[in-house]
Amino acid sequence: MNIKIFTFNQFFENTFIISDSTNECIIIDPGCYDKNEKQILQDYILANNLVPTRLINTHCHIDHILGNNFVSKTWDLELEIHHKDIDLLKNSKNIADLYGFVNYENSPITNKFLVEGDIIEFGKSKLEVLFTPGHAPGHISLYSKKENFIISGDVLFNNSIGRTDLPGGNYSTLIDTIKSKILCLDDSTVVYCGHGPSTTVGKERINNPFLN
Repeated sequence: MNIKIFTFNQFFENTFIISDSTNECIIIDPGCYDKNEKQILQDYILANNLVPTRLINTHCHIDHILGNNFVSKTWDLELEIHHKDIDLLKNSKNIADLYGFVNYENSPITNKFLVEGDIIEFGKSKLEVLFTPGHAPGHISLYSKKENFIISGDVLFNNSIGRTDLPGGNYSTLIDTIKSKILCLDDSTVVYCGHGPSTTVGKERINNPFLN
C-alpha cells in the first residue's frame, strides 16, 4: 500500500490517501477546508489516476471532517464512521462556527457504520477496524498487520496522546485503549498520527511520558 499524507486546515490535521497497485484508494479524515486545499487533494488523485472507493472518518471532530462534503460529492462516496460519533457529526455546523470555520460545508450524515473487527477492503488491500475510544466516543483506528502500520487518528501521537478535555473524551478510557489496542502491537509497527509526524509502537512504549 502507498500512504500519502496531506496536512490541512488551521489545526494542521493529517489527511490520508491509501492506495495500492490497482489504483483504488480510500480517503481517511479529509481535513481540506479552503478551495486550495481541496484542489491539492483532487490534483493528487487525478495525477496518480486513483479511484477513490471509500470515505472514512477515524472520528468526527471538526478538523477531521471539513472535507467530507467535498469528497463525498466529488467521488460519490458514502461516509463511514463508528455510530458512537454520530452526535458529533450532527452537531458539526455549530462546532465549525465555534472555531471560526465560517465556510464549512455540512458533512453528509451517514447510516454506514464501522465496528471493531470490520475489514476495510479496496483493490487488493485490507485494513482492520479497531475500536479506540477515549479521545472521541466513537474513535476507530485502521490496522494492517501485513504491512505493519496503523492509522491511529488522534489516539496516539509522537511523544504525546490525544486530548480528552473535549466532549466525549475520557482520559482513563484513552490510556486503556492505547495499552490494549496499540501497545500490544509489534514494536516496529508504524503509527500514522492524526497530527504531527509518524512514530512507532516501540518508540512510544519507551519514550512517551503519558505511558510511563
